[in-house]
Amino acid sequence: MALVNHLKTVEPFINIPEGIADFLREKSIVKEYPKNKIIFSQYDKPTGYLYFINKGQVEIFSETSEGVEITVDNRSDGEYFGWTPIFTNEGYSAGARTSKDTQCLLIPKDIILEISRKYPIVSNFFNKAVLSRIRKLYQEVVKSHDIDHQAQIDAYPFQKKIGDIMTPKPLTASSEAKASEIANIMTEKGISSILICDSTGKLLGIVTERDLVTKILSRNDEFCQKDMKASEFMTPDPYVMSSEDYMYEAAAFMLRHKIRHLPIVDNEELTGILSIRDLMKFRSQKSVLLIGKAKEAVKIENLKPIRDEIVSVAKVLLMENRSHVETMEIISYIHHNIIRRCFELVYEDMVNQGYKPPDIKYCFIIMGSGGRKEMLLGPDQDNGIIFEDFPDEKREEVDNFFIPFSEKLVNALDYLGYPLCKGNVMLSNPKWRGRLNDWKDKVAKWIETPEPQRVRYSSIFFDFFPLYGSPDLLNDLKTFILKQVYDNKLFLYKMMELDFKHKVPFGFLGRFVTSSEEEHKGELSVKENGSIFIVDCIRMYMLENSTYANTTLERLDKLYEKGVFTKATVDHIKAAFEYFTYIRLKNEIKLIEQGEKPDHYLDPYKLPKNEQELLKEAFKVADKLQDSTRRHFGKIVGL
Repeated sequence: MALVNHLKTVEPFINIPEGIADFLREKSIVKEYPKNKIIFSQYDKPTGYLYFINKGQVEIFSETSEGVEITVDNRSDGEYFGWTPIFTNEGYSAGARTSKDTQCLLIPKDIILEISRKYPIVSNFFNKAVLSRIRKLYQEVVKSHDIDHQAQIDAYPFQKKIGDIMTPKPLTASSEAKASEIANIMTEKGISSILICDSTGKLLGIVTERDLVTKILSRNDEFCQKDMKASEFMTPDPYVMSSEDYMYEAAAFMLRHKIRHLPIVDNEELTGILSIRDLMKFRSQKSVLLIGKAKEAVKIENLKPIRDEIVSVAKVLLMENRSHVETMEIISYIHHNIIRRCFELVYEDMVNQGYKPPDIKYCFIIMGSGGRKEMLLGPDQDNGIIFEDFPDEKREEVDNFFIPFSEKLVNALDYLGYPLCKGNVMLSNPKWRGRLNDWKDKVAKWIETPEPQRVRYSSIFFDFFPLYGSPDLLNDLKTFILKQVYDNKLFLYKMMELDFKHKVPFGFLGRFVTSSEEEHKGELSVKENGSIFIVDCIRMYMLENSTYANTTLERLDKLYEKGVFTKATVDHIKAAFEYFTYIRLKNEIKLIEQGEKPDHYLDPYKLPKNEQELLKEAFKVADKLQDSTRRHFGKIVGL
């Protein structure tokens, strides 16, 4: 009884009637597990139970395709595990093993589904419970985050609930309504969905414009178009949320389930509907305006205030509390537009000064964080240029234009706030200009003879993005690179070996290890000691699997599609990467506002306690990924 009473004190059972406790006590069983007991393994046949932890701790783990085990989460008192097969009819995406002596309440699948049918709040809870511990911590930190009052006013508050932005009292129709009637209502009212309810107002389903097109109009059958009843073509039992849920939760939920209309139900009563369009109304338009200004600039000087304004846009986006990786992509997009317009203006200026551009194809590329669309507020320059394979006799003509052009461009970018690369990875350096075949020769040497400096170059270069000119040149080179890496797996081991010269900043007692160097004494680098490990490891797996994507998250999605990582592993790595992005961006904004240069160093002990805990969790994810990567690629040389 005490265990069931414990269950009643936590979500979602805290919100359902008292009588359910007796029902659960009668149908469920209590089981004790000793420490290190595997309760189920990844891909096991489902046991048919939802597990509630009364006391103890359970480790959730998964294995990569190479059999390398990764711990993705830890669950303890008052938490659940094993719900995926119950609510998705899929197998276990990860295994569960006790890390302490543990007592669980095992609730049979048919019982939990029966309760869910009566009380949708239960199924909604588990549908949303895909978030890992780190993601939950991350959201708690984000929700409590406050930069300044003005920014909150400028951006629409993230803290808004669905009830604040939904359309209340949505139009409904009966399940007997004909397709033509529903189409007429939607046309007259200018709406793109209608909810189907019974005579008591209970939600039965939803009909959208897409349903009308795909299930009615596409059949080319006049009889069906006219007389088909809503019950025959609606989407039954649609996903729902409560008006008390937060706006960001709705956005994540709708994206996850790929739906554009979300009925809102409170206490089993239909109270509203939320659409993707409703969410879009409250997204900041500042970034769009800034991009427009960049495109209209007629002088290099016009671009500088736009570059300077990125920090204010970042601040607004941060307050909107959209995905911080999405925020980073938006910031990168603005940077890209500024750099691209700078390229065009310098080019035009050269022509106006009498320089004659050669009649050849070329592709101006941006690399590193810019190539991954992961730029924050203080990126330096990593750029280069690929020319078509012009004949040797055209060399002088090409150099006469592009050598002075390159110097002017990197200096103009430096003036705008993109510092010169300390490693001289810029198109003003002849090493980073060349014909397509020159590049292929160079890259082949990097891969076939992976000396440390060559591996460093490749780590920057392989994160490339075509910013101006002919992208087909880069695509050709990309295909060549993937083939070269496939034929030279030792290169990946060398990449891994170089990456392992650095470790996450953790001591034996779980304390942060900070820098002893005078410049950053007492600080650590969130980038060099954390997020870069995720970027590097995921790049290695991507190259090994002969696939390509620009951003780290897109790469993770591709690796999931190829079965390299499980969904749980991908979600966990993404959550850690999002937090690293969030804390780096917040730190950079703070430094800029203090009149300092943005960087990725911070004193972890000056963070609030919950952020310290979250930073440790994120470092643990990076550490485990790095360790599994070492073991995976170590097999190449028999380690």
